Amino acid sequence: MDLDEAFVQSHPAARVAAYVLLEVSDTGCGMTPEVLAHIFEPFFTTKEVGKGTGLGLATVIGIVEQSRGFIEVESKPGQGTLFRIYLPRANVSTGGTKSSPSIPGLRRDCETLLVVEDDEGVRTLATMILRSSGYTVLEAKDGENGLEVFGEHTGTIHLLLTDVVMPHMNGCRLAELLAPKMLNAKVILMSGYLDDAIVRHGIQEKALPFLQKPFQAEGLLAKVREVLDQPQAAATEQEPCAGGV
Repeated sequence: MDLDEAFVQSHPAARVAAYVLLEVSDTGCGMTPEVLAHIFEPFFTTKEVGKGTGLGLATVIGIVEQSRGFIEVESKPGQGTLFRIYLPRANVSTGGTKSSPSIPGLRRDCETLLVVEDDEGVRTLATMILRSSGYTVLEAKDGENGLEVFGEHTGTIHLLLTDVVMPHMNGCRLAELLAPKMLNAKVILMSGYLDDAIVRHGIQEKALPFLQKPFQAEGLLAKVREVLDQPQAAATEQEPCAGGV
């Protein structure tokens, strides 16, 4: 599709350019306007507890928006749902090399990240977002597993992204144990707990970069890029953790 100025005026996320349109529709139960307003929010789900994480569509829109695309949704109760996914068409030069837009948050120099998160849905979401942006990602389901994955990896790990509150070993303790082994690696702590809960688990938010959950794809990528680009001297001045819970 070639989107023109008239289309762009009624679709703020679009721009005048050539796009590829993907349409996906179903004949299911449809959605109310109230549900439709929240479907792309991370962790939002209408399923029963334990039946869904609410991360599927959040992952989809993250990938589409990273590609400078956008999504439209039409749905009514009893009438099913229609998704329209607009993606900018890639330009190909005469030499056959694709030119792609500059996307904030993309990896540089083949950086490797270790993601440690005990919630499988959150870990999968973070991993998909980071891998789709070009990073090499190692996964661990908790702190102890994080030590194992780190020990088995033979290359350089540039950044540790770890949840704070996990069974057996929290993220703060994991960062302390890995700090002497990671050399110039950076650390980001993440948690969905309120500030007072984080303090009770021995974390001072200013000691290390912190990412609040739930997060959007842009927020995760921006934080990762920000921390990786920090001068190493500034990073070494930071204390790994307060306390050792």
